[in-house]
Parts: sequence; C-alpha cells; structure tokens
Amino acid sequence: MNIRDQFREGLITNNPITVQQIGMCATMAITTSLFNGVGMGLSVLIILTCCNVVVSAVRKIIPNEIRLAIFVVIIASFVTIVDLLLKAYIPALSDSLGVFIPLIVVNCIIIGRAEAFCQKNDIKASFFDGIFQGLGYTVILIVMCVIRELLGSGRFGGGLIDVAKGFRFTLDGTGGGIQIFPSEFGASILTLPFGGFLTLGVVIAAMQYFLKKSAREKKAAEEAAAEAARLAAEQEED
Repeated sequence: MNIRDQFREGLITNNPITVQQIGMCATMAITTSLFNGVGMGLSVLIILTCCNVVVSAVRKIIPNEIRLAIFVVIIASFVTIVDLLLKAYIPALSDSLGVFIPLIVVNCIIIGRAEAFCQKNDIKASFFDGIFQGLGYTVILIVMCVIRELLGSGRFGGGLIDVAKGFRFTLDGTGGGIQIFPSEFGASILTLPFGGFLTLGVVIAAMQYFLKKSAREKKAAEEAAAEAARLAAEQEED
C-alpha cells in the first residue's frame, strides 16, 4: 500500500469514526467547541503515530500471548507524556478535556491500529498510517465541532479564536470565537450530549452515502468499459 492509498483510507474510505466507527465516545463528548476538537484530535494523532512506530519496531520480539498487554503499556506511556505536556503548557485544554486524555489509553483507534496494521507492517508504513488515521479522526472532530457550535450557539471557533484581540488564536481557552448569529436563534439541543449523538449519526450517514455513491459510479464505469471492450472485440472479429 502506497502513501496515497493510506492517505485516502485515513481520511475517507477507512476513516476511524465514519467507517470503522471506533473511538466514538470521546467524539460525542468533547466536540462542543473547536478548541476541544483540535486539541483532542492532535493529541490522538501524536499518540497514535508514536505508538504505531514503536509497535512496528518491536513487533517481531513481542510474544504473541502478551502482545495486547505490551500494546497497552506502550500506549499508556505516550498518553502519560502527552497528558503531562498539556498540563504543563496548555492547562486550559487539559482541564477542558479532563478524563478523556487519560482514556486515550483504551481508545479503540490506537489499540485497533496496533493490532490490525502495525504488527504486520514496517515502521514507515506504520508511521504514515498513524499520521493519516489521526488526521482522519481530527477532521471528523473538527467537522462535528463546527456543526454543533455553529448551529447550536451561532458561534465559530470557541475557545480558540479571540475576536477581542483582533482575530488572534489563543491557547488559554478564553477565546469567545466568532459570533455568526445570536445564540438565542441556535438549536441549543446540539450543544447537549444528545446533540453529539445526533450530529455523529448525520456525519456517518453522509459519509456512507457518498462512499456508496462513489462505489456505484465506479462499478458502472467499469461495466461500461468492459462493455465497450466487448463491442470493440466483436467489431474486430467482424
């Protein structure tokens, strides 16, 4: 599998959320602001990439009977590092995400990629798998944050963009975001836990629709090409 195929898989055809449908608990819980979504997405991307590389590097010396325990130890090590770095340098994000950073240890995305991909592939392939799977996860988080925040409260970029300071990005979580329309006109239910379920369902349904539509179009094109080749062959025979 080349890098282009891995990129397409991570973002579209094998996206961890919309296709594999794993790691969805944090997805529904923290996607209430762009600040949370970007922070969580990048944290998972970094941890996933580091774990992929390490698992791939030691895959041949790990006894098969204890491989899952070793995977958890590797994942927990990198989660602890990222958690401590967030507490030291971006405490607002650490407080906002709360328990969901430590819970990355049991995130199905990371364990799943270690089990299904990294222990069967080399370091280079595992590195790019971590980057692209993490990027696909981050993109869906951002999409959900934008939908829930914009339609729920009429705002964009909450916690991350500070309009009062001239549209500057901030890492202290105090940015008020850009108010697109008055919050009283928003569907406030989208900012509640149920809104996470609803938004995720719509995003997954949309992705599945476009994937199936693309598959049908590809199949139709292949059948048309095969039919054209058959007709051309018959004409040559005549």
